[in-house]
Amino acid sequence: MSDTAIQGVTSEDRSAIRNAATIIALRDRMSDSPKVLMGQRGAKAAFMPNKFVFPGGAVDLADASVPLAQPLPEVCRARLAEQASDGLDHTLAIAAIRELWEETGLILGHPGDWQEEIAADWQGFAATGHLPSARALQFVFRALTPPGRPRRFDARFFLIDADEISGDLDDFSQASDELSHLQWIPLSEVRSFDLPFITEVVLAEVTGRLHDRNPPTSVPYFCNNDEESLFLRLKGHPMPEID
Repeated sequence: MSDTAIQGVTSEDRSAIRNAATIIALRDRMSDSPKVLMGQRGAKAAFMPNKFVFPGGAVDLADASVPLAQPLPEVCRARLAEQASDGLDHTLAIAAIRELWEETGLILGHPGDWQEEIAADWQGFAATGHLPSARALQFVFRALTPPGRPRRFDARFFLIDADEISGDLDDFSQASDELSHLQWIPLSEVRSFDLPFITEVVLAEVTGRLHDRNPPTSVPYFCNNDEESLFLRLKGHPMPEID
């Protein structure tokens, strides 16, 4: 399996594996009722219609050139660099922050003014007076969509504490219409929603990390290539069984 970056992939090339970034935002993480931010995909969506998912999506061409006010934690950069092209860690972090903004209207950034030309997808974000910041992102999971699906993504999942988000956590007024029914769902109730299989797997990993605020040194990788499906761990540790 080769790691294919978004560069050079056109909107008509549906067979290519596209790099993607997803954000798992946890609210009231240390309380008796932690919550996770999710929304529902549309019934006509080509990928996972009607499913409740985390905010996220494919890397855009412009993401590689957007600067970060604060970088990813070094351990996360190291894990993202495994079996990936050079510089992709930066691009994925930018994509994750952009997708959170586009799909929820929530800001993960540091106050500041942009000193360079602002890409079209970032003008609304920039107008809030923030620069994207990856300091709070924690790389916790990677999954490659199985062959035969209408879209295939090499998705990296980033965990953040909701306390790191700027503004009102319940204000989704700036969100696009890609996700409906945006809400903070109690972890104790989330499995009653219509979830993709991989989302359930990721939730199990996240639940196990609730009280650990440090970025993981070893990251699960659900690799579905043309030959087989494998649960691996970046940095060589065996993947534990999932109930």
